[in-house]
Order: sequence, then structure tokens, then C-alpha cells
Amino acid sequence: MKVLLINGSPRKQGNTFLALSEAAKTLEANGINTEIVQIGVKPVRGCIACGQCKQKELGRCVFDDDICNRISEKLEDVDALIIGSPVYYGQPNGSLLSLMQRMFFSAGDKVVNKPAAAVCVCRRGGATAAFQTLNMPFQMMNMPVVTSQYWNIVYGREEGQAALDTEGMQTMRTMANNMAWLLKKIHTGGETNYPEREQWEPMHFIR
Repeated sequence: MKVLLINGSPRKQGNTFLALSEAAKTLEANGINTEIVQIGVKPVRGCIACGQCKQKELGRCVFDDDICNRISEKLEDVDALIIGSPVYYGQPNGSLLSLMQRMFFSAGDKVVNKPAAAVCVCRRGGATAAFQTLNMPFQMMNMPVVTSQYWNIVYGREEGQAALDTEGMQTMRTMANNMAWLLKKIHTGGETNYPEREQWEPMHFIR
């Protein structure tokens, strides 16, 4: 089993990385492989609602000049997903949101039924709003949301300060242990029986 952790911070070794690393170490201790990928500092396109990924059944975004499709390709071979972000003005990093929107829309079939968790890192406030924003796509994609002893929030401003948030680090470990437990329940004991779902019947309020 393998978990993909996406670091939505432009700072490669910053506090978001520390929080995700704590979760990754706990998963590894449970015998689950991990990979942390960073979105980096290069521009990430926003979705322009062209619909080409669906119309042409590409399984990827039509724009191939940033990191989006590189990360989407990894979704096929992982069993769960953790997405972490710093908090900017009470919101996740805008580049990360652009990535998530394009990734889930163009390659959403690769994440259905896979457990997911969000992690937010902030200096002081706004983390709960950012945390809620990151979690909302998981629910739309039929991804079981993994919980912890508290919301998955870690506090720290300067690089390395997240390590001083002992409760936050414990929350990361608890979340990772819960994810490991759920993955083992899903993938052991014979054939996996996912819930049968009705065909989606979308509607608009304007008729």
C-alpha cells in the first residue's frame, strides 16, 4: 500500500513539509509506503472550464505545461491521499487549489474510494476555513475522509516552528495511524467490496 502526500507550500522544507513528514513517518512505521511531492514555485494554471479532458476522455488536463498531470499520473498507483497547505488569508495556497480542481476534474476516477485527509499549517488563524476548503472535494469524489483527535492543523510561522507544536504533531500521527488502520481494513481479508452507488443524476435549479 502507498500514500501520496502533496505539499502545497512553495517552501520545500517549511512547516507544511514538517507536518506531512510526521504523518509519513507514522505511515511508514505501519508498513505503508509514502511519497511526498511538492507543487514547487512554478506557476500552476487554473481550470478554464474548457471540458476537453472530459470530451476527449483524456484522463488528464489538456494543459500539460505544469505539474498537474505529473501528479495526476501518480494517483493511479496510490491507495490514499493527504494534501497539505499553508494558510493564506484564511484560504489554502491558490496554486494548490488550482491543482486540486484540475486534477480531480480531469482524473477523478483515479481517487474514488481512496481515503483522504487534509492538513493545514498556519501562524495564528484561518486554519479551520482553509481546512474545510481542502476537505470539500474529497466528499464530492467519494473519498472516505480520515479523521484525527482534532482538526488536522499545525501551528508555526518561521521555518521549523511546526516541530514545536507538540499537539499538532501528535494530531498528524493520530491521523496517519487512523489512515493506516483504515487502509488495512480495506485491503486485507479478501476481495474489497465497495458500496454500490446509484447513477449520478445531476440537475440544475434553472429549468
